[in-house]
Amino acid sequence: MLPVLVLPGLGNSGPDHWQSQWERRDPQCRRVLQDEWDSPDCADWVARLNAELEQQDAPVVLAAHSAACPLIAHWAAGAAARALDAVQAALLVAPSDPAGPNYPKGPTGFNPVPRRRLPFVSIVVASTNDPYVELARAREYASCWGAALVVLENSGHINVASGFGPWPEGFELLARLRAGSETAYAVTSGGMA
Repeated sequence: MLPVLVLPGLGNSGPDHWQSQWERRDPQCRRVLQDEWDSPDCADWVARLNAELEQQDAPVVLAAHSAACPLIAHWAAGAAARALDAVQAALLVAPSDPAGPNYPKGPTGFNPVPRRRLPFVSIVVASTNDPYVELARAREYASCWGAALVVLENSGHINVASGFGPWPEGFELLARLRAGSETAYAVTSGGMA
């Protein structure tokens, strides 16, 4: 299984968040630590991710939540080939919309979100009632990024407050991506297959 870089969104992911639980469950899951979690500049987050990826000597899978999904789009839009080659796949969960009405004040540089196709296999997981991204925008992201889309009914922001602790279904999606094959997963717009 490929190693995983865990990319939390704004505020970092607390101890009960599925990202934190996945790190405890699997020693090959490692968090990328940012200097500023609450009011970051996107360029700083991009630079940190790029630095982490340039140090990789084997391909990795990215596991992003919320604001870390637009982070990946920004990073991929300007990354060098060496860094891009370090990414095998990405799981993009609850991609927040920096132009949305509920997006927190403080973060800068995340809007507009690049709409270029990502140069690696990716899955977007979105909820029908996420306060930080309308489903139509999440669908747009998935389409532009060339990602498969999994839609979860009434699952909020797919975080602890929405009832997502260890989230084994998400870990299974991650495992499929870590298998390293584009045909290692089958997803539909209505959920996992």
